[in-house]
Amino acid sequence: MALTDGTVNRPESSGASEFRWATASLVVSIALLITKSVAYFLTRSDAVFSDALENIVNVFTAGFAMYSLRLAHQPADKEHPYGHGKVEFFSAGLDGSMIVLAGVVIVAKVGFSFLSHERRPISQLDTGLVLMGAALLVNAVMGLCLWYRGKKAQSMTLEAEGIHLAVDAVDSVAVLAAITIVRLTGWKWVDPAAALMIAAYMAFLGLRLLKRSAAGLMDEQDAADTNLLRRILDSHSGAAAKDPRICSYHKLRHRHSGRYHWVDFHIMVPSWWSIDQGHRVASVIEYEIELALGEGNATAHLEPCEDANCQRCAAERVSGEAKS
Repeated sequence: MALTDGTVNRPESSGASEFRWATASLVVSIALLITKSVAYFLTRSDAVFSDALENIVNVFTAGFAMYSLRLAHQPADKEHPYGHGKVEFFSAGLDGSMIVLAGVVIVAKVGFSFLSHERRPISQLDTGLVLMGAALLVNAVMGLCLWYRGKKAQSMTLEAEGIHLAVDAVDSVAVLAAITIVRLTGWKWVDPAAALMIAAYMAFLGLRLLKRSAAGLMDEQDAADTNLLRRILDSHSGAAAKDPRICSYHKLRHRHSGRYHWVDFHIMVPSWWSIDQGHRVASVIEYEIELALGEGNATAHLEPCEDANCQRCAAERVSGEAKS
């Protein structure tokens, strides 16, 4: 239930559920790392190496995601009055930076192989195909589940983990294609070429995650939230607005702390209203905003309307509702 007493509206059971998903992601990442490492040592394929390297990143980031989700769901305290939700942006940023770093390592590895002419023959391709095919299916299913759960819970940590595993699944498709082409044609150059394509794709998605993480850490305004908040406040503003009616509003600001929303704004009310009357109106609007956002806190600041042409004030005077 949304609250208006300074606490954050948050479902009590969401933290445990998300932590279980993060734990499942870690277990799956470890199992896939073992599978892909075996596939690489059997095949000596650069493309398989790139996929296995990304799984090392998966294990590291899945472990940090568990810590982030545990911390993010801790309630606000004296040192962190806005809660601990921003650790989710940091977790997503770490995820993105590790993906980019893995891409750089893949490029370096392929480049070193070319320069040193230490190209080992690719072997046991049939076994490699079986192992990578199994890894592809597991990655795709887990990635989609994490992405869906992250979207539903507005958890950037789980969403980033889902994207990471989905990237891994796409990479596995490229690896399977490369191994199949080498097996059928003997074109060994396809293997490092696939590794470089995977590295470029990883860097692209990693940079996107970094951009989203930076936007959250720097309190960038969310356009969708801005539109939602303005619709709600506009519906209560003016003489023909719905109850409770206010004269106008200004200084609307909002930001995210992970999945939690923090909103503050100023509302103008007739100058003859009592503090109690203004507070009741503000509380109703705060409550409506908190319900619309899902998890968050809204704070309204009251100000007396000083607009001589205010239709809201004029309508109240005409109806005889004004009180001295």
